[in-house]
Amino acid sequence: MAITLLITDGDLAVQGDPLDGWSNLDVTTKFNEPAAGTVTLPALPEVMAQLQPGNRMVLIRDGSIWCAGPMEEPADYTWSVDSAQDPGEVVVNFSDDLATIAGHIVWPEPALTWAGQHGDTWRTFTTANAETIIRTLVNENAGPGALTARRIPNLVLDSVAGAGSNTTISSRFEPVLEACRRTASAGGQIGFRTRQDGTQIKFGCYTPVDKSATARFSTGLGNLRAVQFKRSAPTATHALVAGNETAGSSIRTFVEIADTAAANEWWRVEKYLDGGAENDTAGELTAAGTGDLAESAAPVQLATVTVDTPDLQAGRDYGLGDKVAVALPHGLQAIDVVRSITLSATPGSGETVSSVIGSQDATSDPQITRLVRTLSRRLGRLETR
Repeated sequence: MAITLLITDGDLAVQGDPLDGWSNLDVTTKFNEPAAGTVTLPALPEVMAQLQPGNRMVLIRDGSIWCAGPMEEPADYTWSVDSAQDPGEVVVNFSDDLATIAGHIVWPEPALTWAGQHGDTWRTFTTANAETIIRTLVNENAGPGALTARRIPNLVLDSVAGAGSNTTISSRFEPVLEACRRTASAGGQIGFRTRQDGTQIKFGCYTPVDKSATARFSTGLGNLRAVQFKRSAPTATHALVAGNETAGSSIRTFVEIADTAAANEWWRVEKYLDGGAENDTAGELTAAGTGDLAESAAPVQLATVTVDTPDLQAGRDYGLGDKVAVALPHGLQAIDVVRSITLSATPGSGETVSSVIGSQDATSDPQITRLVRTLSRRLGRLETR
């Protein structure tokens, strides 16, 4: 195990020596979500001096950056007279650079000031490539194409990956990353991420790869320590999408999007959905239904505790969004998407790598997360009526 922790400022300049003496490290990187990390450090003066607002944590594993981003809680300090460690300890909570983008919302007219926005305007992309939409949303709301006050320092667009298919999306006043997630889901299940490269934070998209033939976990291969498998019925198989009422008329457009395979395997589950557009001429209602069904697919939650081997390592042989295979009891095999990868380490016991594999419902807090996102979209739509 070779782990190095560095602190940089907002311009990515290293602030001091690598952080020594850490006792517990836990970081979870997530597919199309900001990471969540925590590390416990001795509260030495040279350490505390680096833990300042606006600074970033950089975790380097075996010579490559595993996670890099802002410290959301740079100093959670504790000390007591009974403490075994003097001068106490400090817990740091950090994320990756997607977290800074997550703090921005979609402006309907990003080239105008907030005071100049119009009340009935949407940011709409009609039949456009998913990667292009995602890159544009980030660029004009947080990147170099945004208003000066909204630009995230050192954030640039990465090289075009040629990922995704065409889709349609309308958005206003919702979190930028939520609009990106909806686009990624409806436009080919693509991924997006940030990465630190020199003095730049690069945002880009990518196409996850089906690696189930080579990235396999089993007790026989010696890379599987524990597994928990759960499968549930879909929360929706038929999205009944309703368009907005046309001004001066009671006529509305209704579109039905069906996952017939899921309905045949399980049963029909209907869900009403506000499409956010008057009609489906540009495919907006269809895109809304397609994206919602992707999130409502039969949840397959597969939580594993894996261990890296010379033949299969996280970050090298498989990554977030890729499909991998896990051997289950009685000869069954599950193939699904890597939703998160958690690196846990202590100086004494070394490191372990665990993965959550399955549908979008495989995350630990899906219900409240989806509720907040749905309410955010609905509130934005209500503001236009």
